[in-house]
Formats: sequence, structure tokens, C-alpha cells
Amino acid sequence: MRDSRRSRMVLVLLLAISFALITVDIRGGRNSPLSTARDWASAVFGPAERGTSAAVDPVGRAIDAVRDAGSHEDEKKKLKDENAKLRQELENVQLDKARVAELDKLLHVASAGQYKVKPARVVAVGPAQGFSWTVTIDAGTGDGIKQDMTVINGDGLVGRVTSVGPMTATVLLATDPGFSVGSRMAGSMEIGITTGQGDRPMKLQLLNGQAQIKAGDRLVTFGSQGPKSFAPGVPVGEVTEIRATPGALTKTVEVKPYVHFTSLDTVGVVVEPPRADPRDAVLPAAPAQQPPANPAAPASAPASPAAQPGATPTGNGTSKTSANGRPPAKNPTPSGRD
Repeated sequence: MRDSRRSRMVLVLLLAISFALITVDIRGGRNSPLSTARDWASAVFGPAERGTSAAVDPVGRAIDAVRDAGSHEDEKKKLKDENAKLRQELENVQLDKARVAELDKLLHVASAGQYKVKPARVVAVGPAQGFSWTVTIDAGTGDGIKQDMTVINGDGLVGRVTSVGPMTATVLLATDPGFSVGSRMAGSMEIGITTGQGDRPMKLQLLNGQAQIKAGDRLVTFGSQGPKSFAPGVPVGEVTEIRATPGALTKTVEVKPYVHFTSLDTVGVVVEPPRADPRDAVLPAAPAQQPPANPAAPASAPASPAAQPGATPTGNGTSKTSANGRPPAKNPTPSGRD
């Protein structure tokens, strides 16, 4: 107890002396009687203070870094999350732009063909009801969708509806081997049946085996009357190859479809066909034909006989030439003798 009380008294005395010295030093300013002692103390203890600071500061900074490491990790995670969110928003903007462009093309086709369509989006791809080339769209009976309706997009024929639910419907794609549609050659009255072949080009069989057909000819749906008809005038594809089939009366015609079936997104279901067949009005503009090459310059005309050596002009403007290239000898003038 005594040591503790004595220590407290010494501490209080030292504090009092310190405050007194500080007060005297502050009031004296530059002329303080303690300035000399302060300068000596700074000169003696300054290097020691700097050395101690140099040795202790790195440790202090390391401790601060360890203490702040948790907050830095949180900040990094926050920045990563914000970056991922901005990237997702950018992708959504690009997707929205692509969908707007597809919808604009679809509405252009619907307007050209006078089709009444219900826009929809592809929400699933895969086999359904035993078919291997199908997609599911987000429109059903509540949107007026019925079985066997024609499905199109901004490029042409996509397929037909095979089954309908309250909110979704299954579409059989035109590339399915079980798909077939009546087709007509653009610019002519030749008709035939176009069928799907999976990942290969579609196949066309014309009813007229002698019909004139060439690569680049374009097809549209023929359309028909009845509950299971296709909308007429929908672009189907373009002829790419024609092969003669041994032993058959018809030719094998391959057709490249206009629609890119591997990138379907926005489609339209034709809920009401046009009153009149649009025929070829919905087809895209045909590519411009290249002008024919300049014909070869005509051969130079043969030299006139007068220009040939040894030619002799006749009375009618022509020339005669002897076999040796010399002018022929003149006939002697007959005398009056017998």
C-alpha cells in the first residue's frame, strides 16, 4: 500500500512539474528559458526517435494492412459483382436489339403477305411427341393458337403447330423428315412437294417431271383450302442443286431454306391467312444480275482486191489478178485479115 501511494504521489508531482514547464515554455515563446534545453534534447534524442520510427513504422503498416485486408476483399467482391451486373445489362441490351430487329422483319413479312400473326418466342428446343426437329413457343390456346397453323419468321417458313397447350405450343420445323408442304416455283405455275431432310437441304419433287428448273429458282408455299392448309406465298427456300435420278421420271432437286433453324428466337403464328394469295410478293428482292461481258471485237475485214498486189481494176470496179500475181496480157487487136 505504501509503495503504491508513494508512486501515485511521485506521478502527480511529475505531472505538475511537466505542466509548469510547458506553461513557462509557451509563455516565453522564442525567448523561453527552456529553449536551449529543448534544442539539446532534440539533438540528443532526435536520431534515436528517427531510428525507432524507421524500425516501427513498417510493422505498424503491416498491422494496418492485415486489419484492412478484410475490408479490401469486400470492396473487390463488390466491384466484381457490379462489373458482372453491368456486363449482363449490356448483353440484355444487345439481345433486345436483336429481338427488335427480328420482330421488325416479321412484321414486314406479315404486312407484305397480309398475314395476321401472333408473335411468340422460342422457349425450348428438342424432341417432343416423337418428333426430332421441334421447338416450343410461349403462346397457346389463350392466344388463339390452334393445331396445324403456319409458323413463320422474318425470313420465311418455320413450320407448323402440332400440339397446343394453355400457354405454350409445339412447332414441327420444316427441316423434320416428316414435314412436307406444297410449293410453287416463283414466276411460274410449276408446283411440287417440298420435304425436310434433317440437317441436309430440303428436297423438292415437282409434279411435272419435264419442268424447266435451274439453280437459284425460288419457292413459296402453294397453300390450300381446309383446316390443315398452309398460308400461301410464304418463302420456303432457293434451289441449289439439280440431279437426274437413274430410273426415275423426275429429278432430285435440293432446296436451301431461307430460315436459319439453329438460331430461332422470335417467330409468328399465322392465326388468319390472307384473303388473296400474295404469290411472290413476300419473297426477298432477287439479286441483281451481272451485266454480260463485252463481246469480242469483230475480226478485221479482208483487204479489198484493189489492195492486193498485181490486181487490175475492171470496168465494174473489180480487179483481176493473174495466177502469178501479174496483170493479164491484153488480147491482140484483130486485123482486117481472115
